[in-house]
Amino acid sequence: MIERPMAIGPTPAAGAFEDLLRTVEELETPDGYKAELIRGKIVVSPWSKLRYKKAMKSLRRQLEPHAPEGHDVDVAPFLYVFPGTERAFGPDLHVADESAFEAEGRHADGEALSLVAELTSTSTKDVDWLDKLDTYGRVVPVYLVLDMQAEDMTAFWDPSEKGYRSRTTVPFGRPLHVPAPFDFDLDTSGFVARAKETDKGETDEAC
Repeated sequence: MIERPMAIGPTPAAGAFEDLLRTVEELETPDGYKAELIRGKIVVSPWSKLRYKKAMKSLRRQLEPHAPEGHDVDVAPFLYVFPGTERAFGPDLHVADESAFEAEGRHADGEALSLVAELTSTSTKDVDWLDKLDTYGRVVPVYLVLDMQAEDMTAFWDPSEKGYRSRTTVPFGRPLHVPAPFDFDLDTSGFVARAKETDKGETDEAC
């Protein structure tokens, strides 16, 4: 693994999404890393930092009682595919219809998601705030961004063909209302990361 993003080989031709997706699924990533398909490239990046576990555990615990019937809250490294935008993401936390996991294969349909959450790091936050925001904003009812550097949290909801129509941001420590289909106030007081962000360039790209 290298520290800074790096493209290996030529950019794939248009229409190669299925080929890239198969490559992502067959890729043997090192322990602690995940592979996603972003902007026509296979991007390998580490899962969330150890100090983020407390926030993820709290978020999962609070979401579970309010999840839609038949939907499961998990942090397992599952890949969700968005064919219309030729993207495949492995969110830090996801809430999805359990029926999505009854199919064969190694990826699930992004339309099965009712909520996704991403915890930012210095090298991946642009993807969380731009590419993932654009993609989730067309399909997923609720998107939560925990900005671990700014120490605030944003909820996006009401997806449309042009992206989310609504958003709200609160600093860690203040309650954040998670919109329908969850509809409850989330306690963010335990989300502050104790350690300072020092990581740089922790994402690798291949195509």
